Amino acid sequence: MAVVKLSTPGVYVQEIPSLPPSVAEVATAIPAFVGYTEKADKIASGDLLLVPTKISGMAEFITLYGGPPTETADSIKIGVTDAGGSQYSIKFDYDDTKRSPFRLYYSLQSFFDNGGGTCFIVAAGNYATTDGPVTISSDDLTAGLTKAKDVDEITLLVIPEMAATGSAANYKKVVQAMISQAADPDLRDRFAIIDPYQVTPLSKTYTDGDLDTDIQFIRDATVGPESDRYAAAYYPSVVSAYAHRYDFDNLTIDSYSLATGATASLTIAAGDKMSKFSGSVFYNKVKDALNNEWVVLPPSGAVAGVYTRVDTTKGVWKAPANEAVLSVVSPVINLSSRQQEDLNVDPVSGKSVNVIRSFPGFGTLVWGARTLNGNDNEWRYISVRRFFIMVEESIKKSIQWAVFEPNAISTWVKVSAMIENYLYTKWREGALAGAKPDQAYYVHVGLGSTMNATDVLEGRMNVEIGMAVVRPAEFIVLQFTQMVQQS
Repeated sequence: MAVVKLSTPGVYVQEIPSLPPSVAEVATAIPAFVGYTEKADKIASGDLLLVPTKISGMAEFITLYGGPPTETADSIKIGVTDAGGSQYSIKFDYDDTKRSPFRLYYSLQSFFDNGGGTCFIVAAGNYATTDGPVTISSDDLTAGLTKAKDVDEITLLVIPEMAATGSAANYKKVVQAMISQAADPDLRDRFAIIDPYQVTPLSKTYTDGDLDTDIQFIRDATVGPESDRYAAAYYPSVVSAYAHRYDFDNLTIDSYSLATGATASLTIAAGDKMSKFSGSVFYNKVKDALNNEWVVLPPSGAVAGVYTRVDTTKGVWKAPANEAVLSVVSPVINLSSRQQEDLNVDPVSGKSVNVIRSFPGFGTLVWGARTLNGNDNEWRYISVRRFFIMVEESIKKSIQWAVFEPNAISTWVKVSAMIENYLYTKWREGALAGAKPDQAYYVHVGLGSTMNATDVLEGRMNVEIGMAVVRPAEFIVLQFTQMVQQS
């Protein structure tokens, strides 16, 4: 306590601090979404391009960045069979090569629907231009990612368009940039969520899809064991509950047929625009049918929302798995336990891939909790890695007051007590394992413990912290024994 200089007669007031320094916990699920938007305007046209901007809802996003991409008329063919009496059968055929590859808008919508809150948007480019079609560039995406590096608040990295960059090499470039940033020794305060490069649909040729090839693209794009612990991959993509946006009135009927013996309710011909039938039963029937043609999304946006929801309701130490994926119809392909075996535990590469699966009676669930470094005993689980990130960042920021304080026992005691109080709170909340606090964590600091005389002379204060973080019960084994009749 500072001594007040008393030189003039009078009454002097001293406030005596009674509370010790405390650790203020940092946020754990603030993603940076990098990708293409309809616009990027705040004050002037394009002034938000490559500028990380914090938002907290879809309304704010639409104001600054616009809406979803509008599909071109030549990407869809509408076939109509008229059964008479205003009864129509509608069939859609798509040209996937002409459909929009832009997914940031829908992924952000999925993020908020799954529990997401505050996030940052980095617009890497605009798709609503007058200069012709816009292609997704890995250079644009990595440039946007680089801008996110300077924002300390960001804790998750999400790039929903990484698979639409034109080649496996470009996909690899984006994935490696994400993992490298998350594992950067100067940062290590964020976690990357990786989407699949491709998801091969089931067919007569591929009755299980082409699972091995799809997963190999992910594993080939990783960096290495030391870095892969800062990322998790998810497979497959999901069929969302969001419809594509079309300029509906300007869509044309591509084929029309009248059922045998039926009397046409309207005069319809191939080549007619939908605007011709505005307000009719037919018009509404086609529009309703088109609203049920769902957008296929990479899983990262929904998964980021699940991370946020779990962190908020249960804690960052709870694995973000066995959690419902909302606003989703189903995974693109349904994987079985047999198919998931080599994805979850890969004895060869050690690179685990988490699966989105559908379970009868439970819906679509995240069914995996491993980092890409899935065979590492220390950093196998996402929840363990992200809990350590949170604690490291929280203590790092909260201990700032001790810089240039006397490197002596008075400071060491304050630092130790501050950290121990924080970890005790985490133990009480269930984040740390152990029947007693000393089984759950320890904090060591002091001369002869973590420092020697040279450390003190050179101004270093070394603090050693150990934590026994709870781990998920990934494999639950029920053992049953048949009892012999007793009476």
